[in-house]
Amino acid sequence: MFRIFIIEDDRGLVALLQDYLHKFGYETQAVNDFERVRVQFETFAPHLVLLDVNLPKYDGYYWCRQIRGISTCPILFISARDGKMDQVMALENGADDYITKPFDYEIAMAKIKSQLRRAYGTYAGSNNERTLTVAGMALDVERLVLTRGEAKVDLSHTEAKILDELMQKSGTIVTRDRLLEKIWDDQAFVDENTLNVYVTRVRKKLAALEITDGLQTVRGQGYRLIPNWGDED
Repeated sequence: MFRIFIIEDDRGLVALLQDYLHKFGYETQAVNDFERVRVQFETFAPHLVLLDVNLPKYDGYYWCRQIRGISTCPILFISARDGKMDQVMALENGADDYITKPFDYEIAMAKIKSQLRRAYGTYAGSNNERTLTVAGMALDVERLVLTRGEAKVDLSHTEAKILDELMQKSGTIVTRDRLLEKIWDDQAFVDENTLNVYVTRVRKKLAALEITDGLQTVRGQGYRLIPNWGDED
């Protein structure tokens, strides 16, 4: 049974979400002390988090960073703040998706199911026990770790899936549509800007391994991994 952790201060919405999630067989827990969110998260050990932006004490971006420091579980923001920068900030702070209020419960459930499948289900299972290596850079798909020499960075599930596709097709163009198809089940639910944010995050992870120009944008087409860092080793 999947466990879903709800970080939301609107108790009415929490009750509705829990009722809806329980119908699909999910176990839920909602935060009851907004000064101890991280402790409750660690105790419950959820498979997925639903998180609001506007919260008592600290905002959702803060708690997203705190959770990302200890877990790679999917995080979905659910917020009435519908500005593009709010969504970009959520993704840059480690979220996997962003749902604006008021929302359609069926669409929200489709996003939740998609993230759970990608992280733990059929698609995740197909990636288990796999390591990809390109020019001395290794991606451990199961453990969500990217390494080069002694340097190592942790990845989110989505970052790992993007790198998985790029490394498998190293040197060739991977279209934006292909990356969207790889990451999300239903592209109709995806904001086009979301992929841009994730690619930026992937570039930052590469930069942490001292790879600054290995991911090339091919205007109007997509992205290409150029393993020119291998010449330096």
